[in-house]
Amino acid sequence: MKTLEPTATERRRKTRNRVFRYIYNSDEPVSKQAMSVDLNLSLPTIHHNVAELLEAGLIKAGETQSSTGGRPPVGYLVENDVRFSIGISITTNHIHFLASDLKMNQLAEKSLRKDSTSATDLGNEVRKELTLFIEENDLNKNRILGVGITIPGVLNRPGDAVLLSPSMKLKNISLQSLRKACEPYPVYIENDGNCAGYAEWLAMSPRERKNGFVYILLENGVGGAFFINGKTYAGMNHRSGEFGHMCVQPDGLMCNCGKRGCLEAYCSALRFSVDIGKTIEEFFDLVHKGDPASQALWDDVLRHLAIGIGNIRMIFDCDIVLGGFVSEYLKEYMPELKKYVVEMNSFGDDTDFVKLGKFPRKAGLMGIAWHFANDYIEKI
Repeated sequence: MKTLEPTATERRRKTRNRVFRYIYNSDEPVSKQAMSVDLNLSLPTIHHNVAELLEAGLIKAGETQSSTGGRPPVGYLVENDVRFSIGISITTNHIHFLASDLKMNQLAEKSLRKDSTSATDLGNEVRKELTLFIEENDLNKNRILGVGITIPGVLNRPGDAVLLSPSMKLKNISLQSLRKACEPYPVYIENDGNCAGYAEWLAMSPRERKNGFVYILLENGVGGAFFINGKTYAGMNHRSGEFGHMCVQPDGLMCNCGKRGCLEAYCSALRFSVDIGKTIEEFFDLVHKGDPASQALWDDVLRHLAIGIGNIRMIFDCDIVLGGFVSEYLKEYMPELKKYVVEMNSFGDDTDFVKLGKFPRKAGLMGIAWHFANDYIEKI
């Protein structure tokens, strides 16, 4: 594959990166004249950088733009599929695959039931299924930037071990077999809450990105992340954002972590699937039909979620974004949730800070797939 030539200085590289990002962030083909004006760079500088990006295959000439007279200028677009990355999400029962191009468009997706029962078996299963995923979708191996893997739980900082995953019932499990399974591609392994929050951050406008926010992931476990200046605050032991294990009910329900009263014990999907033996679809069908027991259970979920939101808001004083597949069912119940949040708020009745995420179903998978694309773009 073509590669960019190294620049003489870092300042020169940053200029090239500005030009690429301008083209990347534009929905329509953009002219050299528009780049020159908006970036406050001379036309010769724009011409030189555009020529480099064209030579490397990172951009292409688009359709000519409309003109008020004379010859219309040529527009430029990003070559989306010049490189792509693969994300793998591992949950209690499933393995999900996603291939995504530089513009974060989905190229291919696959989900399957997880058969493995040990870390070694999991590595072998991922190796086999990753190979099949690439072959079945005719993905060019030479264009793969890397493979990202997301897992629910606390990981050590190199991402070589799961220190604790209550929802998957794992503790101190090495992930070396997973890393080897993805060779020869670069591998990045991260917690699912961080990845899901990262996907939401990438989908925000430049103005929104400047503000910090907390992301809460509501799935079979409850996790999350705190984002500030576009980065997650990891904490001293890389355990920040484990909101699922804050106590919202002293001496309350037993949690998978072994403690009582955790937010996860009250607000995860296991409250429906394990506790009452229903799928989430079956449970909400009963709620919609007015089943008293199901409505009472859902009201209890909302009340405890409001306690967690209230505590987090008190600590961070920022927007709180709710995601994960449980959040997909929250939209029609946001008025009730916000009413309970107001009851928890000592500083007024504002609830605009509570928001639903844009990607309730696949945020973690998208975030981990987009990790390599964003890293690649930053280095252009």
